[in-house]
Amino acid sequence: MEFFEEGDEVVSAWEPDARFQGFHDILHGGIQSTMIDEIASWLVFVKLDTAGVTYRLNVRYRAPVSLSKGTITLRARLKEQRRNIATIQVDLYDGEGNRCSEGEADYFTLPGERAREEFHFPGKQSFYE
Repeated sequence: MEFFEEGDEVVSAWEPDARFQGFHDILHGGIQSTMIDEIASWLVFVKLDTAGVTYRLNVRYRAPVSLSKGTITLRARLKEQRRNIATIQVDLYDGEGNRCSEGEADYFTLPGERAREEFHFPGKQSFYE
C-alpha cells in the first residue's frame, strides 16, 4: 500500500490480485480489515505526528469487493480525539467507487518522546522520503 495526504484525509490506492481473494474474485475480509488498520496507523503517523497501537477495530462489510473491478481506494480521517485515544474513520471503495466496507479504529496514541524512544518513531517527515 502507498499513502498520501489529501486535505484532512490519508488516502491509499491499491491494486488487488487473486492472491488476496477469499472466494473467487472477492477480496478476503481479513485483508480488508488489515488494510483499514494499516491506513489508520498512517493517519496517526502523519496527521498526529506520533505512534500508537490499535486499541479497538470495528469493521462493517457492506458489499463484496470484486477484485476484477480494479483499484481499491481507502480514505481515512480523524473522527475525534479524546486525550490519548484517537478514533479514525476509514472507508474502503471498490474500483467502481462503491463504498464496500467501513471501519472505525481506536488508537492508543503515545506522547512524542515515548513514541521516539520506545517505538523508534522517526517523525512524520520520514514518511515522505
